Amino acid sequence: MAKRVFDLTVSGLVIVLVLSWLTPLLALLIKLDSRGPVFFSQKRIGRHGVGFICYKFRTMIRNKEADEVPAGENDERITRIGKFLRRTNLDELPQFINVFKGDMSIVGPRPHMVADCIRFSFVISSYSFRSLLRPGITGWAQVNGYHGPTTDYDSVILRYYWDAMYVRKAGFILDLRIMWNTIKTGLLNIWEVIRGNKPKAENKG
Repeated sequence: MAKRVFDLTVSGLVIVLVLSWLTPLLALLIKLDSRGPVFFSQKRIGRHGVGFICYKFRTMIRNKEADEVPAGENDERITRIGKFLRRTNLDELPQFINVFKGDMSIVGPRPHMVADCIRFSFVISSYSFRSLLRPGITGWAQVNGYHGPTTDYDSVILRYYWDAMYVRKAGFILDLRIMWNTIKTGLLNIWEVIRGNKPKAENKG
């Protein structure tokens, strides 16, 4: 209950104080850069394996492979403004709406698209264990460098390891640590992108 109250409070503040003015600005840039909707919505797997619609700012041109093939680092489908949004993680901000609705939490295992969940469950028999909690905007796997597309067998295993560890040890203090590390990394990435450099927080898969 305390975690849900915290999620409601923080997501409500982000929606009112940040998304209220940032969304129109990013919407204009997205529309000027390419045709298509401002938001990208996709079915993801949530708590107890229940599906929900996850929201992001659109970072790719409209394509038929969006629900099957995750975007790679140099993916030609990614738009110019999309590259900036992905490098700074600003494309994830609409997920605070998912948190407010109760589909997600601020901290938890990242929600994967249906195709990935099916693929990963063949690799890890206990893969559904990570869905005992609400999925999060950020998680223990992400602050340890495991974000973005999974590129090989090891990245699937290690990402699951950190997600499973979080499910076992979840608590308010751990959530605060993960949030603090996420904020630090996000601000660092934004600064590096503004300077024209590649973000220092490298993706391990």
